[in-house]
Amino acid sequence: MATHIHYMWLMLFRRRKPAGLMEKLRGLIWPRMGFLRSFRYFRMRVLRLTASPHAIAAGVAAGIMSSWTPFVGFHFLLAFALAYLLAGNLIAAALGTAFGNPLTFPFIWAFTWEVGNKMIGHQQAGQGSTIDLVSLFEKLELSQLWAPVLKPMLIGAIPPALASGLLIYSVVYYAVRGFQTRRRAHLAERARDRLDEAVRGVRSI
Repeated sequence: MATHIHYMWLMLFRRRKPAGLMEKLRGLIWPRMGFLRSFRYFRMRVLRLTASPHAIAAGVAAGIMSSWTPFVGFHFLLAFALAYLLAGNLIAAALGTAFGNPLTFPFIWAFTWEVGNKMIGHQQAGQGSTIDLVSLFEKLELSQLWAPVLKPMLIGAIPPALASGLLIYSVVYYAVRGFQTRRRAHLAERARDRLDEAVRGVRSI
């Protein structure tokens, strides 16, 4: 399953020419195509998917919702699971996980941790004992990471995940429906034009 997911990711986003080290480092801070072109590329990839507006919108929403969780490395699996439950498109779910990236992760982690602590009722940072996050991550002990870090982030991810999921679903649904309606009208018009040309050709014989 993991191999299949990795292969799908490579097929979706692979480059013809492998990027060098410096280009990879630069890409972590600034997209290779620029933010505007990257957004337009993402938009067209989503709009041109072959699926119903609901499936595409639910898939993108599932990918974005999974990106709010602290389980980096498992966002694809979470997105696919959510997309399956919502009858969403898996490719759209994979595209939606692009919301979680090196630029957004610091904001996501800080925001979900703060919201989670408020929801749980924990003390604010600086009002109680401090947490050595570097030491905890170096030891990679889940039992020590869960209560002070992962639990607040997971609970704090619920409100923004639901809010962004509903918002993105609505935006993508109507955008895809409008795009598909226009495309069907355009294809129907082209079909009529070809039929008219064929009829005129027959009459001219």
